[in-house]
Amino acid sequence: MSRPAAGAMEAVLVGDLDVDAPIPALERAGRYREARLLVRLHTRPVGEVVVPLSHDRLAPDRVVEAVWSQLGDRIVDHMVVDQLPAPRMLSTAGLIDSPAPPCLERRSTMTVPSVTVMVATRDRTESVLRCLKSLEALDYPSFDVVVVDSAPSTPETERALTGGHSWRYPFTYVRADRPGLAFAHNTALPAVTGEVVAFTDDDVQVDSHWLMALAEGFDDPAVTCVTGLILAAELETPAQLLLEQSGGFARGYVERRFSLNNPPDDQLFPFTAGRFGSGANMAFRTDWLRGHGGFDWATGAGTPARGGDDLLSFLHVILDGGDLVYQPAAILRHWHRREYAGLRRQAFGYGVGLGSYLAASACAQPSLVPVMLRRGVPALRHMLGSASAKNRGRRPGFPSELIWRERAGLVAGPFAYTASRWRYRGTRDSTRQGADR
Repeated sequence: MSRPAAGAMEAVLVGDLDVDAPIPALERAGRYREARLLVRLHTRPVGEVVVPLSHDRLAPDRVVEAVWSQLGDRIVDHMVVDQLPAPRMLSTAGLIDSPAPPCLERRSTMTVPSVTVMVATRDRTESVLRCLKSLEALDYPSFDVVVVDSAPSTPETERALTGGHSWRYPFTYVRADRPGLAFAHNTALPAVTGEVVAFTDDDVQVDSHWLMALAEGFDDPAVTCVTGLILAAELETPAQLLLEQSGGFARGYVERRFSLNNPPDDQLFPFTAGRFGSGANMAFRTDWLRGHGGFDWATGAGTPARGGDDLLSFLHVILDGGDLVYQPAAILRHWHRREYAGLRRQAFGYGVGLGSYLAASACAQPSLVPVMLRRGVPALRHMLGSASAKNRGRRPGFPSELIWRERAGLVAGPFAYTASRWRYRGTRDSTRQGADR
C-alpha cells in the first residue's frame, strides 16, 4: 500500500487576511514553511495567497507584495464591480480610505429570511460543541439552531447539549434512532421553523458572515438553493494536504448561478452536481425541501450508499426548474481527517457516494438514463484525464491507491445504493409525512 512519507509534506499555516484593514506581519510559528491566507475585501473572499515563511517574521510590505502580485487583478475587479476607485497598488495600510462599498450596503437594506441552521452529529461531542460555539458569533438577526443526534452510541452528546447549557440562539435537540445522514436530516425537518434551512456538519467552524451571505442568494425568489465556500481549518498532516490536492471542498471565489434556463458551458451539466457545492455548506427554501419529501432516505453518510444526498438534492433543484447559487462569501472552515487511513476510507466512500448518486438519479427519474449515457465519454474524460478540473491539482507522487479506491467505490456505488434502499424500505412514506408536518 502506498503511503506518503511523514516528512514528505510540510504543514501549511492557514488564516484570513483582510485588505481593507492594515496589513499585519506574519510570524512564523512551529514547523510551518508556508502560509495559505484567504484574502478578503469587504468581507468577501478574493482568493488565497501562498506566502513562503522562510524567516521568523515576514514584514507587512512583503505580505503586501505577495498579495498584490498574486491577487491584484481580482482586487481591482472587485472594486470596479462595486463602482469604487480602482487602486493602483496595495499599501501596508490596506484599502482603508475606500468609500462605503455598495456590496455591504445591499446587505443592510435587504429583507432577510428567517433561517434554521441544522447540524447533524454522531458521537463527536467536542466537535459539535466547537461548531455550535462558532454559530454564536454569527451576525444574522433571526436564526435558530437544530442539532440532530444521528443514532448515537452513548448519551454523551445529548447530556452535553441539553444539560443546562445556555446558547445565544434558540436551540432544539432532535434524536434520530437510525443511522444515515439523510434520515437524520429528514427526522429533524419538522423542527425547522425558518423560511430557509441551512445545513452544515459538526466538524466545521462558520464565518461570522456565513448566514448573511447565504441569505443574499435568496433575495431573488427564483433561487431555491444556495451553497458556499468550504476551506481547510488546518493543513497540519500529509493526509490533509493530499485531500486539498484532490480538490478539497472549495469551488472557487466567483459567485455562480446554475439553472436550466442559463446552463454553463459544461458537457456534464447538470449531473456534475459536486461542482455546485457540498452538503456541509448548503441551504434550501424550507417549503421546497418539505414539498419534495426532504432528502432521499437511502443516501448519505452512515448508509451503505455513504453519500449522494446533497448531490441528488442539487440535481433535483435544477431539474425542478429552480436556480442554484454558489455564493463564495458564505464561508466556513472544515477540519479534514488528519490520518492517512481515514483519507483512504474517505476516497472509497466518496466514490461509493458518487455512484450511489448516479444510481439514485436514474431510479428517481428513469427518463434521465439516456441523457446520462450520452454523457458517458465526457464523464470518463473528467474522471480519468490528468488535465481535467478534477485531477489537475494533484502533484507528482500523489498516492495512486487513493485514485483507484475512489474509482472502485464508483463502481460499487449502484450496488451500495440498492442495498441501502432495501435497508430503508418502508421508511420513505413516514419520512415524507414527517417532513410535511
